[in-house]
Amino acid sequence: MKIIFLVKKTIPFLFVLLLFSCKPRAELVYYQNIDGLAPPEHSNSYEIKIQPDDLLMIIVSADDPETAIPFNLSTISVPSATSINASRGQETMQSYLVDAGGTIDFPVLGKLKVGGLSRTELMQLLESKIAKYIKNPIINIRLMNFKVSVQGEVTLPGTYPVSSDRITLIEAISKAGDLTVYGKRDNILIIREIDGVKSYNRVDITKADFIHSPFYYLAQNDVVYVEPNKTRINGAAVGANTGVIISVTSLLITLVTLIVTAKN
Repeated sequence: MKIIFLVKKTIPFLFVLLLFSCKPRAELVYYQNIDGLAPPEHSNSYEIKIQPDDLLMIIVSADDPETAIPFNLSTISVPSATSINASRGQETMQSYLVDAGGTIDFPVLGKLKVGGLSRTELMQLLESKIAKYIKNPIINIRLMNFKVSVQGEVTLPGTYPVSSDRITLIEAISKAGDLTVYGKRDNILIIREIDGVKSYNRVDITKADFIHSPFYYLAQNDVVYVEPNKTRINGAAVGANTGVIISVTSLLITLVTLIVTAKN
């Protein structure tokens, strides 16, 4: 009788636990109102802005390769994992580190203010200045240390390098293996730093209109944090004993079943 009484007391607890584990559709589904979403008023031509501590690879070329040599940094030899002699390593172009004032020291041209410019704007600036020295210069620019960090309730939290010129919030979340079922989809935090000033912004990806948000595209060094929902927080409060309670309860139910079967 004591066992039966204990089981009766425990079953309601399990029922409540399962009830809190169920998540309504509105908290889990992305882009819920996308069918009625109006198109953007302007085409999205987002470009990241160059910031201090960015690492830029800038390559200048021309119809006559010899004329472009003074405008390029020298190459350096990076030893490969299998090479013993550094001279047998891979040749790579040196990069320009944007200083705290947003400037780089460019060959021939000297100090250039690049902070706050987009890649396209910097290309145009260099083309106009270098055109005074060589004919039809071609400028190739790449941001070498573009990365974003994804933390919180995602499958694979971490810092992810970005090889292209831009990345969306959804792409960053996908790189991190998507949100877990315990992640709050309506209150994702994006921490962004511009000119040394941090901003804190919230995005609701359950509403499709977030694709028009200024935080749909991420900037270099953005931090994306996914908060845990109430289920996760409540589960943490219960602690690791939940698994033990469920195991013990299952055992008790099995024992009661065997006892009742034996009496019958």
